[in-house]
Amino acid sequence: MTDRKREALDYIIENKQIKTVFQPIISLRDGSILGHEALSRITCESEINSLDMLFACAEKYNRIWDLEQVCRTKSLEMAFDFMIPRYSNKLFLNVNPKIIHDDKFKKGFTKSFLLHYKISPSNVIFEITEKSVITDITSFRLSVEHYKGQDYKIAIDDAGAGYSGLNLISDLHPNYIKLDMNLIRNINLDSQKYALVKGMVEFSKVSKTYLIAEGIETYEELETLINLGIHYGQGYYIQNPKEEIEEISIDLLYQIKNINNKKNYTSQNMIANIYIENLCSKIDTICPEKKIIDVYDMFKKNTDCYGLCIIDQEKPIGIITREKLTLKLSGHYGFSLYQNKKIPQIMDNDFLSVEYTTPVNIVSSMAMSRKYDKLYDFIVVTKKGKYIGVVTIKDLLQKTTEIEISVAKHQNPLTGLPGNLLIEQKLNKCILENSNYTIAYLDLNNFKAYNDVYGFEKGDLVIKLFASLLRSSIPQEQFIGHIGGDDFIVILNHIVSENYFNNIKKEFENKILNFYQKADLKKKYISTFNRHGNAENYPLMTFTCVLLTNNTQRFKNVLELTEKLAELKKMAKQDSLNIKNSFESL
Repeated sequence: MTDRKREALDYIIENKQIKTVFQPIISLRDGSILGHEALSRITCESEINSLDMLFACAEKYNRIWDLEQVCRTKSLEMAFDFMIPRYSNKLFLNVNPKIIHDDKFKKGFTKSFLLHYKISPSNVIFEITEKSVITDITSFRLSVEHYKGQDYKIAIDDAGAGYSGLNLISDLHPNYIKLDMNLIRNINLDSQKYALVKGMVEFSKVSKTYLIAEGIETYEELETLINLGIHYGQGYYIQNPKEEIEEISIDLLYQIKNINNKKNYTSQNMIANIYIENLCSKIDTICPEKKIIDVYDMFKKNTDCYGLCIIDQEKPIGIITREKLTLKLSGHYGFSLYQNKKIPQIMDNDFLSVEYTTPVNIVSSMAMSRKYDKLYDFIVVTKKGKYIGVVTIKDLLQKTTEIEISVAKHQNPLTGLPGNLLIEQKLNKCILENSNYTIAYLDLNNFKAYNDVYGFEKGDLVIKLFASLLRSSIPQEQFIGHIGGDDFIVILNHIVSENYFNNIKKEFENKILNFYQKADLKKKYISTFNRHGNAENYPLMTFTCVLLTNNTQRFKNVLELTEKLAELKKMAKQDSLNIKNSFESL
């Protein structure tokens, strides 16, 4: 049997019985494709019936290099068909840790080698599995630095599958960490997995490392990962591995958008929806050939210059600040030691760089997580990896504070929803713009009676529950406002029917049961005194909703519109049942 496996291994390698399939890795923020992982498959009937067995045999019979070369060449040959010219995303290649520092690999996998396939090293990510044991970590780390120096990127694969992962991550400082599928499986049901991944999210903010969740197979896993803040994902739920590159399905893109909408509701988190590009400004840039003495002169001539960005082929490779340059050149020999050397000798190549669409709050969190000596360094902003400008800590903090004050000033303090000033502005905009809208006025039935019986603290929890249901059910691009008390308003940028709020009604009527005592649930009402001082029974809470649209009627001003809403609400409240939702559309 052993000889037959060796023969099978030799046959596969010599006859190149390997094909490559590609599985997309996508952004869990907007569904855009980051790149594809190249996965090898055996193409012939064989004693070796799995890829794991194939690589185990290759390692046993000292043919791991030969097998890796076949797999790698096949991957690049097939990638060549779609990477140039219309494909400019990343290609993730699995590399065995035992060969990455092999001289044959170093000599073979060079920029000139990739040039044949017209692929840039910056688009290639080496995936190094955590499952393999690395015996000489020092040599291995030097090899990884060698490839980083050539502009390749590094990903730690199967993180969470082994026991040395944290040390490997700490030693290699990877660009990406791929969370093992066993860690992702049923994460929505497993509190320990959830906590572990949540910790990795916090680590990624500090280390400036991107997380990729592998093996996503259900909607619930996808939703949990998005809510945790995982950057990227791959798995059968997203797309099966295929020989041909395909677009991500429209249904999946809609799901990702909808989950993100629920997570980052605009009015509650304005700062999360302002991109760092809006704070971006230009500073002087220099090339890596610039001498330190020339940089010193630039700072000397321009006293307002706080720093420079070093650019190579439009990409930022380092920064230098006035403070750091002064420190380097100080002392008895500092100036004479460095003046004639080139700026890369002293530049900071471990700087904070973010894409232009990164939300301000994320950038703020990343900036404040840096080490103390880098805490006040400016932040470099890029667009598809190319330099477009910088943001100073002063501008970042000033804008963050400005937004938070503005939002807090006009929010309802209990729910955090926009208050009356923002509601009025939104209504005015609806009237002035010639586009469709639906305005829904919602308030809770029998809330005052509940408040009298159970107290205002329980009443506040009911208000928060209702606000939360609206947030999770209404898409992000729509508007939800809290008028005050138990009155809310929803403004949609399209015409809807009375069925639009049915699911919210059902969910509220189900969840509100948890806020009543068993005796009241059994009776299906509570007893208290009405405004006239007489005892009265009040049914369990539901809510009333009335609708206005501009489908058949136009309003001259906000006063006319709100008067009509009040009239509709009064009519709905007079409904003899007083517990069912009332809908009316003009």
